[in-house]
Amino acid sequence: MTRVHSEQSLRQAWRWFGPHDPVSLDDIRQAGATEVVNALHELKPGEVWTREAVAARKALIEDTAHGRTPLRWTIVESIPIPDDVRRLGAKAEASIAGWIKSMEAVAANGIHTICYNFMPVVDWCRTDLDWVLPNGATCLRFDADRFAVFDLFILERPGAENDHDAARQARARALFEAMSQDDIDYMVMVIASALPGSTTDPLSIPAFRARLETYREIDGPRLRQHLIEFLQAVTPVAEKLGVTLTLHPDDPPRPLFGLPRIASTAADYQALFDAVPSPANGMCFCTGSLGVRPDNDLVAMARQFAKRIQFVHLRATHREADGSFFESDHLDGDVDMVGVIKALVDENRTRTDDRKIPFRPDHGHRMLDDLKKTITPGYAGIGRLKGLAELRGVIRAVEQLT
Repeated sequence: MTRVHSEQSLRQAWRWFGPHDPVSLDDIRQAGATEVVNALHELKPGEVWTREAVAARKALIEDTAHGRTPLRWTIVESIPIPDDVRRLGAKAEASIAGWIKSMEAVAANGIHTICYNFMPVVDWCRTDLDWVLPNGATCLRFDADRFAVFDLFILERPGAENDHDAARQARARALFEAMSQDDIDYMVMVIASALPGSTTDPLSIPAFRARLETYREIDGPRLRQHLIEFLQAVTPVAEKLGVTLTLHPDDPPRPLFGLPRIASTAADYQALFDAVPSPANGMCFCTGSLGVRPDNDLVAMARQFAKRIQFVHLRATHREADGSFFESDHLDGDVDMVGVIKALVDENRTRTDDRKIPFRPDHGHRMLDDLKKTITPGYAGIGRLKGLAELRGVIRAVEQLT
């Protein structure tokens, strides 16, 4: 017997970058999402959010004109974690206290889910923002050879040669020697300049090198310990406030620039949940980030961590043999999206109405009229609209047929 779709479905959300986002709130309504994922992106990492600033943004989103579909700001993505927390852990007392104040400002305004990441120096990393697809649309891409160009010949990171084999170094050198200054400037902008939504500081090449130097003694176990210490400090407050923290995976989920990554695999997340079992310690399940690793079984991970998943990013990537990847259509690429959605729907059915799982269509191709517009890289309106429509169709089919 088929089931009739109801309000018990996965909750449809949309990332919005605030009043200067080329995608408007009406665009979000027309896409069919009813919840907004937002942050105070105008504030620098480490600046404390006030209740008044959060309230003003919430009013902008939720004060709905007569006749318009209501929207709700339900998820913060992200309150940036200051760099010294990653380097010092519990010793960064002032920064952790400031982060808690920002969390309290969010909770005071009725927002109870916060997404964050713990990636050092740079967070999400790509080499191309408008890589042309066969159909003429463009997408985000991580090209392993172009990344080596940046690491070896633009950043000139000491020890970088140890991370790239001889064949890649030769290809990277040839690419670099063919680059113009504009090409080099583009690479610096894409990798080091903190793209919209980034939770790290924009860096010049000298500042990038200096920041890396501060991590010389930080290996994987130490970085993980610092995250555990941060969570031990903030989760008791989060519990009292009714807030759930959701850790976003590393993107891409592997070491970059000699820096460790500690949220890339099922073992990484299990270690954090074992160390900090608080119910406030949750997971942002990003299929695009986790799906870059062929050893990550996303359906199995969705079932293993079902109770910890409090926010979901749905997108797919296509992996290449040399470690490169690009953002594919939401139902294509190397992610078993139908299997993941089935696991999420199964978990969602066990939850009370106030704990249903929110998801957003993550990233999207630049296509159609968006090719002529200024967009936020990865967050074109039409591409995400297409992705949400495809995902909604799969969700509806899974809900009715299982």
